[in-house]
Amino acid sequence: MGTTVEYFHDPMTTHGSNGLEEHTSASKKSDVEGKAESLEKLDEGYLQYGCSHYKRRCRIRAPCCNEVFDCRHCHNEAKNSVNVKPQQRHDVSRQKVQRVHQVCINCGVCMGKYFCETCKLFDDDISKQQYHCDGCGICRTGGRDNFFHCFKCGCCYSIMLKDCHPCVERAMHHNCPVCFEFLFESTRDINVLPCGHTIHMDCFKEMQQHVQFFCPVCSKSVCDMSKVWEKLDEEVALTPMPESYQNKKIWILCNDCNATSEVPFHIVAQKCLNCNSYNTRQTRGCHTTDTCQQ
Repeated sequence: MGTTVEYFHDPMTTHGSNGLEEHTSASKKSDVEGKAESLEKLDEGYLQYGCSHYKRRCRIRAPCCNEVFDCRHCHNEAKNSVNVKPQQRHDVSRQKVQRVHQVCINCGVCMGKYFCETCKLFDDDISKQQYHCDGCGICRTGGRDNFFHCFKCGCCYSIMLKDCHPCVERAMHHNCPVCFEFLFESTRDINVLPCGHTIHMDCFKEMQQHVQFFCPVCSKSVCDMSKVWEKLDEEVALTPMPESYQNKKIWILCNDCNATSEVPFHIVAQKCLNCNSYNTRQTRGCHTTDTCQQ
C-alpha cells in the first residue's frame, strides 16, 4: 500500500474481444490520451530555455542572496567576479543545491533530458554526452566510453592518455597556473601537458601566442623543440665569446631531463650535455680558475 505503479498500455497489443464492457474500452482510450498528453508535457519547451552553461527548463534561487539565476555558474560569474567588491563576493557550491526531481511535481514538465540526482544537474542538450563519474564525484561531458578515471591523478582523462600519461597526484585539484581558476570544476576545456600538469586549453594557446613553450609549473618543454635547438646551435656557433670568457664554465640544470652538467658559458644559451636541450638554468658558477678569478 502507498506504492504508485506507473504503466503504459499499448492498445495495439489487444487481440479480439474478451467481452469487456464499452466503458472499459472508453477508459483505456482515455488513459492512452492522458499518457500522450503527459508525454507532450514532458517535451514542452525543449531546448528553448537555459544559459550558456546549460539548456534547461528550470532556474535556481540562490540561498545566499535570494536572487534567481539560470544556474549556479551564472550566479558565481555575477557574484564572484572582479567587478564585485571583495567583501561582497560569494558563490554557490554544488553541495548547496537542495534535493530535486527531473520532472516538476506541479506541472509535469521535464526540466532536463539529462538528469543526475547526485549532482542535481539538469541539461536538455544531451549532445554533450554527459555522464556521472563516481571517482570524480561530479558529472563530466564527452561520453563515458571516451574517458577513464585515473585514481592517482584524481580526475577523468581522454582514453587516448590511458597508458601514456605521467601521473601527477591530484593533477586537476588546483588552480590553473595562468588564470588561477580551479581546474577540477571548471567548465572550460583543459589540456594535459606532457609533464602531467594541467592547464586551461585557451590559456595554453595564449601562452603559445606569446612564445611561451614551457610548463608554467615545472618549466619542462610542452612540445617538440628540436628545431628550435638547431637554430640555437647555429646562433651559438655564429656568436664567439670574448677571449676572457672562452675558458669559463658553469653548472646548469636541465629543465627537461633534470640532469646537471658543467658546460662552457655562453651569452646566448647553455646546452644540456645529456639531452641536447637548451631549456636549462644556471645553478652555480665556474670552478676556481685563473679565468674565474679575473
